[in-house]
Amino acid sequence: MDTMKAVVLKHSAEPNGINYFDDAEIAIPELKEAHDLLVEVKGISVNPVDTKTSKKNFEEDYRVLGWDAAGVVKKIGKAVTDFNVGDEVFYAGDYTRSGSNSQYQLIDERLVAKKPELLSMAESAAIPLTALTAWEALFDRLELTEKDRGKKILIINGAGGVGSAAIQLAKHAGLEVITTASRIETLEWVNKMGADRVINHRQSLSEELRKIGVKELPYILCLYNPNAYWEEMAKIIQPQGRICSIVDADRPVDLSLLKNKSVTFSWEFMFTRSMYQTEDMGRQGEILTEIAKMYDQEILNKTMTKHMHPINAENIEDAHKIVGSSKMIGKLVLTGW
Repeated sequence: MDTMKAVVLKHSAEPNGINYFDDAEIAIPELKEAHDLLVEVKGISVNPVDTKTSKKNFEEDYRVLGWDAAGVVKKIGKAVTDFNVGDEVFYAGDYTRSGSNSQYQLIDERLVAKKPELLSMAESAAIPLTALTAWEALFDRLELTEKDRGKKILIINGAGGVGSAAIQLAKHAGLEVITTASRIETLEWVNKMGADRVINHRQSLSEELRKIGVKELPYILCLYNPNAYWEEMAKIIQPQGRICSIVDADRPVDLSLLKNKSVTFSWEFMFTRSMYQTEDMGRQGEILTEIAKMYDQEILNKTMTKHMHPINAENIEDAHKIVGSSKMIGKLVLTGW
């Protein structure tokens, strides 16, 4: 049986010990589903979902994490119509399947797009999960349309991976983007991404907005634990406005604070479509195709800020520490085996 290199997550042998990463040789997967692609992984990116998942219990002997990849198609399933062997692709993967921290990965073609031609494998691997999350949050959850051009949106925590993508996509959609930053380096980054105004999220959001002449606004995208800003968001959202969050609340939120304003609150979870095999699952491949076009037209800025080599257990462990520190700006990518 042919094998491949992989970085696997294993259980600690110690009682109540923590999970750990290890270098391994495992079997190259065989095509399973008619829409599957077998991709040779050239680059991966580490996201907060990786760091959270690495701490969870699991029943298998090991898990392969990783939900961002760029690579080359090596085999195609019998129902595949949009890809050929040799295509260079990128994707964010499927939370229910083996991840991208391996030399080869199976992925449903409907979640995949051809990578931007102007970007390297490393630069392309930085994009999918955060771009998809930002796109779905803005256009599927907040339901932004052409009629919203000129309106204001507040993006809380704009310097992270999703924030970096959301600022750019919201600007391209014609919105006035207000985002948050509290350090010189994050302030510089969100300005580079195109933010119109920047306020300090370590202060009262309502007071910070008041200083720039804003009392209320119709849209808020919260990219941090919503409990930290819940009362402030309820105060500054306009009547009939919309709030979207991508981060789990660490305790129940009080939805009654939104009732009198008839505010819509929604969660965005990028893996919903693949996890539940929704009828519109192929929409993710379509979105990534649009994103690739925007990069090739040089509309969007690259978000990779740290590049590590090679892909091995030691570097994955270090990458998880960096991303889990909550100080990461942009995206961290690893390439090469």
